[in-house]
Amino acid sequence: VWGELQSSRAMVFAIEEINNSTELLPGIRLGYQIYDSCASVPVAVHMAFQFLNSFDPVFSMDNNCSHSGMVMAVVGGSGSTTSISLSQVSHFSTCSCLSDKQQYPNFFRTFPSDQFQAEAMAKLVKHFGWTWIGAVRSDSDFGNNGMASFLKAAHKEGICVEYSLSFHRTYPHSRIQRVADVIRRSMVVVALLSLGDMRALLEELSYEPSPSRQWIGSESWVTNSELMRFSFCAGAIGFGIPKSIIPGLRDFLLNLSPSQVASSQILTEFWEDAFNCTLTKNATEKKKVCDGNEDIQNLQNQYTDTSQLRVTNMAYMAVYAVAHAIHNAVCQEINGTVECDKLTKLESKQILIELKKVNFSQNGYDVSFDANGDPVAIYELVNWQKSENGVTEIVAVGMKVSSQNLTNFSNNNNGLHLYSVPVSVCTDSCPPGTRKVLQKGKPICCYDCTACPEGEINSTDCLPCQKEFWPNKKRDTCIPKPVEYLSFQDLLGIILATFSVIGACLTIVTAAVFFCHRKTPIVRANNSELSFLLLISLTLCFLCSLTFIGAPSEWSCMLRHTAFGITFVLCISCVLGKTIVVLMAFKATIPGSNVMKWFGPPQQRMTVVSFTFIQVLICTVWLVVNPPFPIKNLTTYKEKIILECALGSAAGFWAVLGYLGILAAFCFVLAVLARKLPDNFNEAKLITISMLIFCTVWITFIPAYVSSPGKFTVVVEIFAILASSFGLIMCIFAPKCFIILFKPEKNTKKYLINKNQL
Repeated sequence: VWGELQSSRAMVFAIEEINNSTELLPGIRLGYQIYDSCASVPVAVHMAFQFLNSFDPVFSMDNNCSHSGMVMAVVGGSGSTTSISLSQVSHFSTCSCLSDKQQYPNFFRTFPSDQFQAEAMAKLVKHFGWTWIGAVRSDSDFGNNGMASFLKAAHKEGICVEYSLSFHRTYPHSRIQRVADVIRRSMVVVALLSLGDMRALLEELSYEPSPSRQWIGSESWVTNSELMRFSFCAGAIGFGIPKSIIPGLRDFLLNLSPSQVASSQILTEFWEDAFNCTLTKNATEKKKVCDGNEDIQNLQNQYTDTSQLRVTNMAYMAVYAVAHAIHNAVCQEINGTVECDKLTKLESKQILIELKKVNFSQNGYDVSFDANGDPVAIYELVNWQKSENGVTEIVAVGMKVSSQNLTNFSNNNNGLHLYSVPVSVCTDSCPPGTRKVLQKGKPICCYDCTACPEGEINSTDCLPCQKEFWPNKKRDTCIPKPVEYLSFQDLLGIILATFSVIGACLTIVTAAVFFCHRKTPIVRANNSELSFLLLISLTLCFLCSLTFIGAPSEWSCMLRHTAFGITFVLCISCVLGKTIVVLMAFKATIPGSNVMKWFGPPQQRMTVVSFTFIQVLICTVWLVVNPPFPIKNLTTYKEKIILECALGSAAGFWAVLGYLGILAAFCFVLAVLARKLPDNFNEAKLITISMLIFCTVWITFIPAYVSSPGKFTVVVEIFAILASSFGLIMCIFAPKCFIILFKPEKNTKKYLINKNQL
């Protein structure tokens, strides 16, 4: 109530300033009449008709108001509903509906429209991550239109409003009580309420204390110090127009003479309420008679408090806006001097035209109107903070936002003190690797979290990673898949490479032993030429396994398979040759047999070359038609990439293995047939065992190779090469080396002949 009194007195102060000004309306004095609408539309309309149909002084040229005219403008109406019934310049009507010039062509206001405040409040709520809130409004044009604007802005920001309740302070208490009960279970509440409605709601909430909640308030109440007594609202935030300074206003407010107080009913009520006394002579038990010693200079209430001049400044500016409009209509500057036509009789439409053009600055505050009669919306974020002594105060945290930029408040919130920062969501954020599934029949902020399919990350929805990428552990971004292949740094790679080198070295040592003892009977009796060729091929077999280790390249893929196929065929060809030599040698001991001349050294060499040439031909065709090539295997493992060699032509690969298998099987059959020959010729038993190992290894290789995933395919292939190679060298050459090195007495022709005779 006393805030409204302060605004009305500020209007009077502005009129007196204008009347005493030599720059604005010089020589013209404005008159005024103040009516109390009592926040009632019928009363407001009645008062409007009363002064519109009268001829009270509006402005005058003389001190005695000798010239009078029709009322040109109405200043005031602090409620949107009462303003709808009048054409005026309002200082506190904020309903966005009043911006409609088709319905309200003669309406102007110095206070911004709720449209901008609603958008700013939605962005503020979003800034703090509150997506599940409650909302309450006054059941009036101000509340309903303001809430409609806020709900639209909130929806655009992805904010869900659990409820939107309306009430008026004149409603039955049970209605207000139900609203309070709903609010008690909310963490964040947006309140678009008039001062009176907010007061009624807070009083109801104070009856039954509940956990503190975060209030987001509109200018209508969040900058009003009257509500500071409700300490459970500490931390409330909202937008208010910047507070201003009106020089001289406080002295004017405090300069109340007894005659002024006595002549005004509202001032009388103020005086009696402020000092708890009565100006009449009828004293009561509760109120004494005012004795004239009341000290208004030390009075602390809304009327005397000029530290938060916000709405009051808008009333002050509204008067100046009308004055500037009149000035522009009747005054002009001639030779640097402002002269006004005192005889001009203005009509209201002239004031309307000039109001649209108004653009001035008063006490550092700029005033102008857009095409809708609205000023530029400028707000500051205010915060209810508790001081060190526990008193709640309104603090402007210094963040300015305007209709041109409603997001500046997010750039600086260092001075913001919330009672607590609540988590106000319908559903907690979905953890990484899940996506939102809306709950049927509920707002978009209410959802269930379901796991994303493997290989997808969560965002608004599950998004698959590209082929060569995979979700990180948090499953919030895609990272390159790790690349895997059998490298020389892997433990398996190191072990296999070590055995490969050991095998090659062992073969070279064996060849050296045989070369040093090449003239001894045991070496000569076992076909030394084929033995040396077999040792060379075994060395190549061991070394070719190294080509399977390391990152596959175009050349390594072609080399590893062809080198393996050719060296092993060379090896088996030598073993086959040795087996045939054993059989032919046995036949040669039969009287009349001359078979050895058909299988002498030239024929042995030709046999080895012929069998090997066939494999070379197969490999050549394979490399020409469809050679092996490196690929990135993305299917075996979803979470990593396997670098491997594709076969190119599967027929070529299996042809190489098939031909090798046929030679091995043929050699094995011949060795079995020759296993019972006399010992001095008999390499057949050793060849039989070695070929049995060879065939067993490569028969088991096929299913193992087909079923092994990733780099283990290469491991299986290397293991088969090494196992079969070690089988050949250990079975065929180890016994002979043992005799040469450790049993030299058996490495004599006599010993071999005697053994055969036995």
